[in-house]
Amino acid sequence: VQLQASGGGLVQAGGSLRLSCAASGPAFTMYGVSWFRQAPGKEREFVAAINRSGGSTVYADSVKGRFTISRDNAKKTVYLQMNSLEPEDTAVYYCAAKRVIVTVVPGPEGRGYDYWGQGTQVTVSS
Repeated sequence: VQLQASGGGLVQAGGSLRLSCAASGPAFTMYGVSWFRQAPGKEREFVAAINRSGGSTVYADSVKGRFTISRDNAKKTVYLQMNSLEPEDTAVYYCAAKRVIVTVVPGPEGRGYDYWGQGTQVTVSS
């Protein structure tokens, strides 16, 4: 599985962006997918995760109520809809896939993920 993240850009505070994580290769539906982000000078942090079917999701407290993760298995794509963006959301956003059983949402630890995308820059101006 190869992952390609896109959709980042520059937006004003309060605005919205939708990130996409497009997968290539077989067996995409065998993987749960998460979004992580890393701001300059800071450690990578977990943002959101979704299980294989899309029926279960988990969010970091910092984005809960503002971000929504979803997936379209027919298109082999996972989305991160980001609303009410804040300058603190500025970071490079990465998607990552982990092979899991169908009911499991991948965990917030970056270790153990099988594949990572290349990252897309999100910049929120105040």
